[in-house]
Amino acid sequence: MTAYLIRRAGQAIAVVIGVLILTFILIHMEPGSVARSILGIRATSDRIAIFNATYGLNQPLYRQFGSYLSQILHGNLGTSYYLSQPVSTLFAQRLPRDLFLLGSSTVLAVAISLPMGIYQGVRRGGLGDNVLGAVSFTLYCMPAFWFAVMLVAIFAVQTHVFLPEAPAGTSIGDMLAQPRALALPLLTLTLIQVAGFSRYMRSSVIDTLAQDFLRVVRAKGLPERLVLFRHVLRNSILPIVTVVGLSLPGLVTGAIVVEDVFNYQGMGLLFYDAATHHDFPILLGSTLIVGVATVAGNLAADIAYGMLDPRVRYVRN
Repeated sequence: MTAYLIRRAGQAIAVVIGVLILTFILIHMEPGSVARSILGIRATSDRIAIFNATYGLNQPLYRQFGSYLSQILHGNLGTSYYLSQPVSTLFAQRLPRDLFLLGSSTVLAVAISLPMGIYQGVRRGGLGDNVLGAVSFTLYCMPAFWFAVMLVAIFAVQTHVFLPEAPAGTSIGDMLAQPRALALPLLTLTLIQVAGFSRYMRSSVIDTLAQDFLRVVRAKGLPERLVLFRHVLRNSILPIVTVVGLSLPGLVTGAIVVEDVFNYQGMGLLFYDAATHHDFPILLGSTLIVGVATVAGNLAADIAYGMLDPRVRYVRN
């Protein structure tokens, strides 16, 4: 197990560095001038030259990347061009809000998807399975921005049940104090994830129900409720563990859209604003954090998979 973790950690570092290099190249290939985007279209050539010299944008690309990598190794993510604040400070302000929103929506999505998938798997082909399947496919195919706008139109504009804009507070306590404002962003991300998780859970339950060991369990007279929750659930949940770990990039992408629609002051909105202003330090810092979180989530999923299934053993290949 230790050798496996060391090997996976090395792979994770290589993946993060590769993503950082690719992102650095792609960002610098964007059309337009960073200095003119920050200073405005009326900026003089002298001001543009001073801006480029201040942030090292007049150097060759490989030197810029070397300087940025050196900053990261010293714990410095740079300074935002547009906001003129340290990127680490901006992340410290926004990241807890994102962790709360993404974490809460994922927990709720899993809590809804597990019983929903079990019900559909057990009642396969029935009316309930068909109705829930149609709902899942509809949510799965619907773009996040369109779904968010529809929720605003129904629950905020037409019925006035919830507020159309996210809480304005900066702390988690401030957000919890405004449940009507928090409901729609949380509901959007939760339902988008439920659509995918429930389909995986349904397929896994159907496969588990076809296993021979369940016939033996039922032959021993174990109640159906215990069969479902003690044997079917434990064996069917394994694919969901992997899916949750792999869904992080898509969840972050959906969060960017949701935060823009609801003006939720999190990392997603910060990333969106940075992209529109060519704010390279924020874009690179966000990519670095998402890359680290993704590989960490996948590693955690692998470890959890081995803990839930005793048949899995991580041995040296």
